[in-house]
Formats: sequence, C-alpha cells, structure tokens
Amino acid sequence: MQTYNNRNFFLIAGPCVVENETTTQHIAQTIDAICRRLEIHFFFKASYRKANRSSVDSFSGIGDVEALTVLAKVKERTAVPVVTDIHAPDEAAFAAQVADVLQIPAFLCRQTGLLQAAAKTGKIVNIKKGQFLSPEAMQFAVEKVRSAGNPNVMITERGTCFGYQDLIVDFRGIDVMKQNHCPVVLDCTHSLQQPNQLCGITGGQPELIETLAKAGIAVGFDGIFLETHPNPNNALSDSTNMLPLELLEPLLEKLLKIRNAIME
Repeated sequence: MQTYNNRNFFLIAGPCVVENETTTQHIAQTIDAICRRLEIHFFFKASYRKANRSSVDSFSGIGDVEALTVLAKVKERTAVPVVTDIHAPDEAAFAAQVADVLQIPAFLCRQTGLLQAAAKTGKIVNIKKGQFLSPEAMQFAVEKVRSAGNPNVMITERGTCFGYQDLIVDFRGIDVMKQNHCPVVLDCTHSLQQPNQLCGITGGQPELIETLAKAGIAVGFDGIFLETHPNPNNALSDSTNMLPLELLEPLLEKLLKIRNAIME
C-alpha cells in the first residue's frame, strides 16, 4: 500500500488519455515512485475515452474496453487508485468496474442524470467546475451527488472563461467551495488551456504550471491536479498544456516546502 503524510496535499496526475499500455504504465509507475518517496497520496488519472475534443479529427482513444484493461493493469501493478472521465450516464457503471474515482468534465457538471449515475456506483465523484459557473453554484452539483446517497465527492477548479480564448483562476472561490465540506482541487493544466483555437487544436501555457501550482498550495487547495507526459509534444491529446514528466518531482518538492510553511 502507498504511504503518505496526512499533512500533505494529494495529487491527481497522469496523461490526458490512455494512449497505449507501455506509456501509461511508465507514467503511472514513475509518479507512484515519486509520491511514495515524498509521502504524497497519489491518484493516477487517464481518460479511457475523450469525448470533448476540439476537432472531429482529434484522437479520442484506443477503444473503451482496451483502455480500461490498461487502467486495470496499472492498478494491479501500482496499487494506486485510478481516476477516469465519464460523459454519459450509461458510462458510469462501465467505468466503475475499474475506476476508483469517476470524473465529471467541466462542460457536463450540471447534468443531473450523469452526476447521479456516477454517485450510484458508490465511487468517489470528482466534479470539474464549469468554466461558466461561479464557485457558489457548485453547491448544486455537490447536492446532486449526495442526493443519490453518495457522500464521496470532490470539486476541481479549472478556471473561468475570460473572453473567448482564455481562462483565469479566481482564488477567492476556494473558500466558497470549501463550504461544501468536501476536498477542493486545483487543476493546474486545464486552467492554463487556450481553448477553441482557429487551428482546431486547444492551446496552452504549460510554462505557468509551476506558478499556478505554487499559488494553489499557498492559498490552501487540498489537492493538485495536473496532466503529465514523458514527451508532451508527442502526446495524442492536450499536448500543448501538459507538464513534462521529468519536471514533476522538482515541482512537487517545491510545493511541499510551501505546504509545510503554511501548516506551521
């Protein structure tokens, strides 16, 4: 079993989507080893299928069964909990055969049927805050999960629309969302996306991941979410805003120093 320090933040990290077994296992085992050393509780994240792509030609997955099989092998080899996205109510029970956390994409966070289907699996439900929603409005998404008899819910901040092509994180929202008495996570990669570019591929500002993560820990987020890849330029999804895997360990070390300072 993974050991971790309850004073530390937790980490949700991995590639955007399952590309193949070799890359997925490499990323999972690398992050697991880092988090064991640093005593950070780690959830491995990879979507088994991507439904919300900018272009019809964008990569969406290797096949649902194939991708979930890869995630099951990750759990078997690392014993870490797995997070994956679902996009429709009928996906909930299917993904829950493997996933420990069902993640609700930001654009779908108001879908009552989807939230309640995820809740009924008994798994943890991680709700991404919609780019179009205020922090106050997330109470209703949380209530939809709890109304189905599942108290295991998290909220993830991933930026708010700022004009047509940009997102911004309003750190005032953390205290509001914590009033829902559940963990609140900062998504440090998708908050730096530059969506809906004219080329049909979402852009990003990965050079700002460290800055955003440091600020998030300093203001008290319970967890950090980020996507990482050994070679982001060759990643099949979200290549423009992922953290190079080699930079993850030094970043986490810096974040722990900030966490320890604010916990004193």
